[in-house]
Amino acid sequence: METSKNTILVPYDFTEVADNAVQHAILVGKKIDADILLLHIAKKETQIVELEKQLLAEAERINSTWGILPKIKVKEGTIFKTINQVVDELNCILVIMGTHGMKGLQKLTGSWALKVIVGSQVPYLVVQTAPKNDDYDKIVFPIDYKTENKEKLKWIEFLNKMFKSKTHIYATASKEGIIDSRTKANVVFSKRFMEEKEIEYELALAEGESSFSQETVQYAEKINADMVLVMTTRDISFHDYVLGAYEQYIIANSAQIPVLVINPRTDLMKYGYGGFG
Repeated sequence: METSKNTILVPYDFTEVADNAVQHAILVGKKIDADILLLHIAKKETQIVELEKQLLAEAERINSTWGILPKIKVKEGTIFKTINQVVDELNCILVIMGTHGMKGLQKLTGSWALKVIVGSQVPYLVVQTAPKNDDYDKIVFPIDYKTENKEKLKWIEFLNKMFKSKTHIYATASKEGIIDSRTKANVVFSKRFMEEKEIEYELALAEGESSFSQETVQYAEKINADMVLVMTTRDISFHDYVLGAYEQYIIANSAQIPVLVINPRTDLMKYGYGGFG
């Protein structure tokens, strides 16, 4: 199973949304010359052999449809632990996961998706539909007062290198258009970073009429964005899962826009764009 190539992991449960995730993985994989691994998690060890046959048949169907033959792996466990265990074992660089949004199957919706993602050493690209384009041209980069906003910038640079994306900075503000001083500092830092890296960007302010998460989704939908980039809440608690963390709403957004979710990590750089050569 070891490979010298980068590996993108796709949790695969034989559903349409899992197929949508595969299509996104093919899009990204071609850009960075990465293998794709389909991971199915079995409830019992006795199911593994039969599930491997089913998963191999899916991989062959994907190959005949899109010309890419994914690797496969079936492992006993739960989605909350096993996905990230395999990520660590195989040193995967990215997880692309399909979700059913706010409705449908519960195991990968809302807080469940967030519980899977939290603690991961690599980003998760969470998708609901197949790719609309061949590139992620418009990336929404929401900014508030949190210091970990800056950690997302390395991924903005990575995406720009891959897709020549335009970044749409979307900053939280009051109804009067006033920006908190900490948010303003993050905006200034981000603009300087993008100018130094020659990344095209545009700045827009939230209207302050509703929650920042709602307005972020509305803005992304308005500009027909290809992706939203968010950071999980540091030290997220059960309280956040129950009440609905900011990023939980973004992940399951009604506009069905892909969301790249990153966990705050001081050592994230070694898993960032630097690892892609």
